[in-house]
Amino acid sequence: MRYRFVINGIVQGVGFRPTVYKLAKSLNLKGFVLNSSNGVIIEIEGENKDKFLDELLNSLPPLAKIEKIDFFELPLKNYKDFEIQYSIDNIKTTSISPDMSVCDECLKEMRDFKNRRYLYPFINCTNCGPRYTIIENIPYDRVNTSMKKFKMCENCKKEYENPLDRRFHAEPISCYDCGPKLIVKQKVKSEKFEEVVFNKEIDKIKFIADKIKEGNIVAIKGLGGFHLVCDATNEKAVISLRKRKNRPLKPFAMMFKDIDMIEKYAFLSDEEKELITSKERPIVIVKKKKELKAVADNIDRYGVFLPYTPLHYILFDFLNFPIVATSANISDEPIIRDGKELIEKLGSVVDFILDNNRDIINACDDSVMQVVNKKPLFMRLSRGFAPKSFYINKKTAPTILALGANQKNTISLFKDNKVILSPHIGDLKTLGSVEYFERTINTFRRLYEFQEDIIICDKHPYYESTKWALSQKKEVIKLQHHFSHALSVMFEQNLEGEFLAFIFDGTGYGDDGSIWGGEVFKVTKSSYERIHYIKPFKLIGGEKGIKNPSNYAVSLIDEELAKSFKNYEIVKKLINGPFPITSSMGRVFDAVAFLGGFIEKNEYEGFSGLRVEKFYNENIKDFIDIKIEKELDFKEVFNFAYLNRGNLNLISSVFINSIVNLVVKISKEYKLPVILSGGVFQNKTLLGKILENIDVYYNREIPINDGGISLGQVAYGIWNLRR
Repeated sequence: MRYRFVINGIVQGVGFRPTVYKLAKSLNLKGFVLNSSNGVIIEIEGENKDKFLDELLNSLPPLAKIEKIDFFELPLKNYKDFEIQYSIDNIKTTSISPDMSVCDECLKEMRDFKNRRYLYPFINCTNCGPRYTIIENIPYDRVNTSMKKFKMCENCKKEYENPLDRRFHAEPISCYDCGPKLIVKQKVKSEKFEEVVFNKEIDKIKFIADKIKEGNIVAIKGLGGFHLVCDATNEKAVISLRKRKNRPLKPFAMMFKDIDMIEKYAFLSDEEKELITSKERPIVIVKKKKELKAVADNIDRYGVFLPYTPLHYILFDFLNFPIVATSANISDEPIIRDGKELIEKLGSVVDFILDNNRDIINACDDSVMQVVNKKPLFMRLSRGFAPKSFYINKKTAPTILALGANQKNTISLFKDNKVILSPHIGDLKTLGSVEYFERTINTFRRLYEFQEDIIICDKHPYYESTKWALSQKKEVIKLQHHFSHALSVMFEQNLEGEFLAFIFDGTGYGDDGSIWGGEVFKVTKSSYERIHYIKPFKLIGGEKGIKNPSNYAVSLIDEELAKSFKNYEIVKKLINGPFPITSSMGRVFDAVAFLGGFIEKNEYEGFSGLRVEKFYNENIKDFIDIKIEKELDFKEVFNFAYLNRGNLNLISSVFINSIVNLVVKISKEYKLPVILSGGVFQNKTLLGKILENIDVYYNREIPINDGGISLGQVAYGIWNLRR
């Protein structure tokens, strides 16, 4: 008999076929392997064919991920040899590999002065380098990527065509003779740049390094877009970047040469080190050890990451300090991927540009993670991890496009047993971000030959994603925001039955038209019941009140206490105004932070939570026992924060302990398995303390914030809709 395998997953462009080829040869098997748009097809004949699959699964290349294997027994064809055949097109269902950091083997070659790619800033192989960011279509062949304009030299072609070579069908393969080139530009006058010509690539990198040392702001093109870069130890340079980018206080991420350099500035656990050095190279949020002024003021955390492209590694040959490496974008817009757009939008911000002529087809920002109770937690799922695919053993649902939320937007699609979650898109607050949202949808439609039968979106009538859904003239299902959060956990963790779900976040459109966000649900795959929620209060100031919580915060304490605030009379007049009602835990954090003296205003999203968390004291065990009623009244907590204003350790500890106690107490009353989701649970201390007290399910493979909403939406469609 002849065996045929159709293998689906991340199995193209990752060295899968050479692995199959070598294994088949070692087992003296005959047949072929080829890429198709339906996955990798393998046919084998020979005495050892029964050993093949087990040995293959034990020897997968680093970036390969098998999601599904279809197996067929067929009549013999009497193949004469085993060979790698050309790709064929079919229905597009194969998964796309995320971009991956440069591998150790490539780095070793890059450091070998005898190697023809010595210090080559675009070195890559089938185990590393760009994938999603350069792909235009499936199958993942060079002609379907932005590398198609670079004609391979004879040396690269030999490697590319040799099944035993590490660069066999490595689509971004190149070298000095045939690959992309770096482009240096300097500002000559306001927002006008001209190219600076050098003979060698290394001289271009050294020039940029020298400019960073001098305190300049430079833009450097990476895998998924540009970073704005400056010397993180140069306070003047960092402040200059803040002023130019109009980013007064929001923390900057920093890139370090190696893990030893990070440990000079931050405390690292073993789990954090493992995450920082992983092949995905995310930004990891860690505890400060040494203060770098203006980088992340007023909080006790840094966002740190290591080099992940050859260019980054070479750059650090000339730098002995960490660099700010923040996404090049206008506030709330996606990362910039094109040099022309960079100059148009950020020409006033940067002094020098290190560009290259390998086009980025799909922008992709850096992933952001932290470690909570020794387990990784996603805050942003993007480079290295996305697109992310899930195999579903079900074909009865229609094709579904899920549009996520307005903040931290992602999209998800479902087709033919597979769910695909997009990389982070961002906040849909500007024309540029909405255009990127639409472009991502069209990219996924093209890559997967996908046309949705049904669109699922958020209930919020003013979300840009909801408006877009309603403009498509297709069947639209609107799903409640916090229900989607709960469903995202159930889908990811493959949960069945009824659950008690605590969904704590900043904003979500409620069934009654108010702003929900401090919710306790009973949930199943198809329904939810709102059983408890934070006692609603008026969000004086509306959207502006989120940035400036003073007025609504003062309205939440006893009147006799409120009279001591200068704005008391204003609050009395505004309390009857037409402002929205909210039950948001995010706004509770803001109010406590203001009343306790942690903040005067919210400088950026999540600022109040970070400030409160900074002062948590493990030795303070006190808490306020909030009564379990349908409406959970936090008034005693608000009064406590004001009465102890300035005693930040006490307020922080009692406040967080009180929430933990409330969650544990409600959980014990209902005796149902517990789900946690929502942006408030990004608070490492809060989540960690809950995990110490009760067993819970929470988002582990996707963001716990709104970045996971689209997955919950698509899950609802899979479970509840029929063709």
